[in-house]
Amino acid sequence: MTTDFDHAADVARQFDRDRYLSALLAPEPHRDGLMALYAFSAEIGRIREIVSEPLPGEVRLQWWRDLLEGTEHGAVASNPVANALLQTIERYKLPRQGLVAMTEARVFDLYNDPMPTLNDLEGYAGETVSGLIQLACLILNDGEDPGTATVSGHAGVAYGMTGLMRALPWHAARHQMYVPKDVLDRHNVDTATVFRGETTPELRAALKEMQEHVHHHLGRVRQAADDVPARCLPAFLPVFLIKSFLEKLGDEGFDPLKQVAEISQLRRQWILWRASGKTLDKIK
Repeated sequence: MTTDFDHAADVARQFDRDRYLSALLAPEPHRDGLMALYAFSAEIGRIREIVSEPLPGEVRLQWWRDLLEGTEHGAVASNPVANALLQTIERYKLPRQGLVAMTEARVFDLYNDPMPTLNDLEGYAGETVSGLIQLACLILNDGEDPGTATVSGHAGVAYGMTGLMRALPWHAARHQMYVPKDVLDRHNVDTATVFRGETTPELRAALKEMQEHVHHHLGRVRQAADDVPARCLPAFLPVFLIKSFLEKLGDEGFDPLKQVAEISQLRRQWILWRASGKTLDKIK
């Protein structure tokens, strides 16, 4: 019989393969909780893809906010991801405000407003990715504070920024820009050329600056590696993929507006499996 957690795992597998694979490498007693958390993140993260305009997207996000804040919804019983998430919150005493903040940050995805500053981008990544890593650490630490908030912050920003650079072709095609305006301005990037699919030296310079910020945050992760309990490592496994993604982005001849920095499924699994036996100071 398929359970709510089985359904959540299937959602994670379809829409967030990296975290799905990392959850499979976590201790079995905590896998269901991780799958529920990752499925929730995937559901709110893909709303832009399944609505035709912002208002229906806001309604969907409000549904999740109401659920997390305790408002009863008749449809909850028929939503396996919501049921699995509520059971996970109860079992691990997860702070609902972190999940609400994650939901609120996703409102930005629904519109084509420019990302104002690098600071704003780091805040967005902090809410949507760093918060997710910290909640995963709470699950892996059986609901007790593992003291990983700072390192989760840096890891999430690094992974989030890398993901947004990889998604640049999709975002540009719908005239959405996550590369911050202050970074674009520093390199004299004309966003109209980006939306036309024209890769310019100015855009490459802006993306290089973004990659330097990713390396900065990875350095902070390495510095704080000793603060991460070994049991929490599965929450950070996707961060070990960043090096390969950045290498693709930096390949000669790679067009960031026409190609997605991708690695094979087999290589992803190998990197994650190898990383499961390492510590965070080994992240490159």
